[in-house]
Amino acid sequence: MDISKEQIAALVKRALLEINNDCKTEGKEAGIPIGVSNRHIHLSKNDLETLFGAGYELTPIKELSQPGQYACKEQLTIVGPSMRPIENVRVLGPVRKASQVEISMTDSYVLKVKPPVRESGNIKDSAPIRIVGPKGVVELNEGCIIANRHIHMSPDEAKVFGLNDGDYVDIDVNGKRKTRWFDVQVRVHKDFRLEMHVDTDDANSAGIGNGFIVTIVK
Repeated sequence: MDISKEQIAALVKRALLEINNDCKTEGKEAGIPIGVSNRHIHLSKNDLETLFGAGYELTPIKELSQPGQYACKEQLTIVGPSMRPIENVRVLGPVRKASQVEISMTDSYVLKVKPPVRESGNIKDSAPIRIVGPKGVVELNEGCIIANRHIHMSPDEAKVFGLNDGDYVDIDVNGKRKTRWFDVQVRVHKDFRLEMHVDTDDANSAGIGNGFIVTIVK
């Protein structure tokens, strides 16, 4: 019996709906999308003006996955003890209380810095680094980190997974190079959207990219 294109489309649509419903009801079997974070800079208001001039304001060009966060037109150069610069490092907004540079382990070898693996915002006693802009230079005595692997989720999403803010979970990655990530931090906030953030080193090692779906290990 011949099947029309319309019938095939209807069957595919029904199968996809069943898969989505299964994910919603299974809780911990539901997938978590990946967001790959390249090296970037967060700036304080004072450091922004040192680098770009008095009264300067960031220029948003793209909304990021987490509400209120955005990529900016502005790009800067970072320099470590090796004196080998990494140029065109994107600034993310909005401005923060303290400046912070997030890099990968590979970047740290180029710069010859030793940043700790930390939750974003936790910069106490982290690595020093220099930021060079068109109008000035900022010398950070601390502020350079490698961001830990973490999952953003809303309180409702946390309930589905049976998790709380500050929990740690293991993650299975069935990419081109199957792997498991341990001790992934869970971050819960009413403004968060479900997404796991990893850096380019993690993504490349597993052969995955933005939007790839990973799962929590039971």
